[in-house]
Amino acid sequence: MTETGFLALKEKIIARLSEGLDKRLTYHNLAHTLDVLEQAERIAIEEKISDPKALLLVKLAALYHDTGFLDTYKGHEERSCEIMLHDLGGNSLTTGDLDRISGMIMATKIPQNPANLMEEVICDADLDYLGRDDFPPISNNLKKEFLVFGVIKEEKDWDPLQIGFFEKHHYFTASSRMIRQPRKMDFLKSLKASGK
Repeated sequence: MTETGFLALKEKIIARLSEGLDKRLTYHNLAHTLDVLEQAERIAIEEKISDPKALLLVKLAALYHDTGFLDTYKGHEERSCEIMLHDLGGNSLTTGDLDRISGMIMATKIPQNPANLMEEVICDADLDYLGRDDFPPISNNLKKEFLVFGVIKEEKDWDPLQIGFFEKHHYFTASSRMIRQPRKMDFLKSLKASGK
């Protein structure tokens, strides 16, 4: 697949997500997918992934990683893989390429469990916001979504859930540990302080 082919595909996926995603998805929305795509490319380059094919696969995984939300909330990663295989099977990609993309998508399932550097890149891109200045509004969008979809019952359940998640989460790539981890730890301290 050429860069032009990727850009055409990206436009199609953007259109599908903007038209098809439930408007109540205040976190798992088009903005999140585009952010993960941007961060995945940045992290891959920082991690010295320079092979054009490998970079393409990372970008494809980022683009498709949450397409499953078009059809389901629970088990969306598996559905994302099915959508990706339907769209890209019979393309210029090999079975091995498609397996690598599926592996990256499945690695984003919580708790994250990446098996190689490309999977680590996508996992860190997916949760990049935890160590960024825009964490508070993004986190608030996730809280709203969790309330609507019944992941949490009441607002008071949110901070304990966040603190538990922060304590279990860690970045996998050296660049994310260096760039995002310090700010993430600041947020964890303030979450704990506000909970007292």
